[in-house]
Amino acid sequence: MSKKAINQKTNYNSELLNSIGSNFIFDENPINRLKNNTNDLKAKNNINEIDKEKELAELKIHINSIEDCNLKNNSKKIVLGDGNINSSVMLIGEAPGLMEDSTGLTFSDEAGTLLKKMLIAINIKKENIYSTYAVNFRPPEDRKPTSIEIKKYSQFLQKHISIIEPKIIILMGSTAMESLTGLNSKISIERGKWKEVIVKNNTYNVIITFNPSYLLRVPENKKHSWEDLKKIKQKIADLNLNI
Repeated sequence: MSKKAINQKTNYNSELLNSIGSNFIFDENPINRLKNNTNDLKAKNNINEIDKEKELAELKIHINSIEDCNLKNNSKKIVLGDGNINSSVMLIGEAPGLMEDSTGLTFSDEAGTLLKKMLIAINIKKENIYSTYAVNFRPPEDRKPTSIEIKKYSQFLQKHISIIEPKIIILMGSTAMESLTGLNSKISIERGKWKEVIVKNNTYNVIITFNPSYLLRVPENKKHSWEDLKKIKQKIADLNLNI
């Protein structure tokens, strides 16, 4: 008994298709689903970026609306943050200085130059991460913010973190450490240790290290900062992050 050959290219009956009530388009070329998924991902990222920019603008207005604040009253402008708002790394310094108060940008002075060198040492450009401060206005005479001031601004910092949603948070200096973790011990005790901090029901990988301005005053501690930087580089690799 012979088998009847099956015609793999049999034409579909147009009357049957029309009776179903749908419009079909048949093409022998395969569908590029990867391309479609890539376009969908790009569109989603664009929407997410627009949402972040809107939330950051609202946060800036909120912080600027603070009344009876000695920090704000003695500053020229707010320093919210800058860099890549979609970065997996968020760097938090202590407070703006004279140069930052003038430019409105983070780490604009000599300490900023040192910070850039530190980041380049682990193959990171500052503009590829997101940078901000625990306190968004320059303290008078560049003094350390008080615990009351740190606590007042910590609510804004938590909102800031929830907007950026980083995978890694680097806290530079005791003010940043106290603002996010509540710790007021010495940096030398807490630095270089990975911690998990919960902010608005999300858990973040956090490491504490010296502030660049401190390293300019006490350069012998740069060796400890280098150890911290190597740990940050390893964590980025472990989490398979693209910075």
